[in-house]
Amino acid sequence: MTTKTLEIRTSPHIASGQSTDVIMRNVVVAALPVAAFAVYSYGLTAVLLLLVASFSCVVTEHLLCRAAAKESTIGDWSAAVTGLLYGLTLPPALPLWMVAVGGIFAIALGKVLFGGLGYNVFNPALVGRAVVQGAFPVALTTWTSPFFEGRFQSILSSSLTLPFVEPVFDAVSGATPLAAMKFEQQSTESYDLAMGFIGGSTGETSGLLILLGGAYLVYRKMMNWQIPAVIFLTVIVLTGIFHAVNPDVYPTPQFMLFAGGLAFGAIFMATDMVTSPVTNLGTVIYSFMIGGLVVVIRFWGGLPEGVQYSILFANGCVPLIDRAIQPRAYGIKKRSQAA
Repeated sequence: MTTKTLEIRTSPHIASGQSTDVIMRNVVVAALPVAAFAVYSYGLTAVLLLLVASFSCVVTEHLLCRAAAKESTIGDWSAAVTGLLYGLTLPPALPLWMVAVGGIFAIALGKVLFGGLGYNVFNPALVGRAVVQGAFPVALTTWTSPFFEGRFQSILSSSLTLPFVEPVFDAVSGATPLAAMKFEQQSTESYDLAMGFIGGSTGETSGLLILLGGAYLVYRKMMNWQIPAVIFLTVIVLTGIFHAVNPDVYPTPQFMLFAGGLAFGAIFMATDMVTSPVTNLGTVIYSFMIGGLVVVIRFWGGLPEGVQYSILFANGCVPLIDRAIQPRAYGIKKRSQAA
């Protein structure tokens, strides 16, 4: 006689079958068109920057795992994703030793210090960029003109600057569209911003390709579409109000969407599954916070860009948001009813 055993487990009872490495590889696939356009815009300099950013993150995680007598976790692709996204947030001519420093801190400070993947509070790629911005502010705000001659035959001299030596930048461009808007009240054509004809960070140039990568992740059900949707809607509404009141000072909503790193940050950074809320209401609060802070910093802050700090600040608030709106467990009365 065959005996049957009733096995009782806690939720979730249905698994998607998507492991961490599968999700991370798809994020890489979604970001590849953005990286390819960065290479087309800046040539070998962008190739080297992205390789150093990715290599520094992967090697740092491997060495820290070995130092802690743990099995290396680089096989889950999370360090590779951090490196690629981190590299895409940097100006293309940033000295490579500075790129490596940021990659080391992205993994060590932004991820391993908290216990590894799944435990980090802040997006590791943005932690790395924040460290570089704090340590090397001039280099991080020096921009290179895209499509410069000879970009596929040589590497910009600033990239190969030795550690602690002041870099000399080639093909330097003028003020970014956000800086020109903020300090000179000069606007830039939204079409040029969307197509990537204007210089900036390596991966923030082509808004169209960034949206295409986000659409791919939504199609594969590997990204919460509500996060970028609410961020974009918040920026559109707030900017639209200020632009209607004073169009000579405040730019149009379409300019705000495609200028700077808003599109890249909203799709590839703010949607990080570890550092974003787990409930629908929490997602709305989190996304509204990011969109609102971006507008505040861009309009009235000391810096022309505010995406990085907005996402990091919202990341820090996620545990508080999740705790404040934690859904009531089935069968449990509300606190007021119980009293």
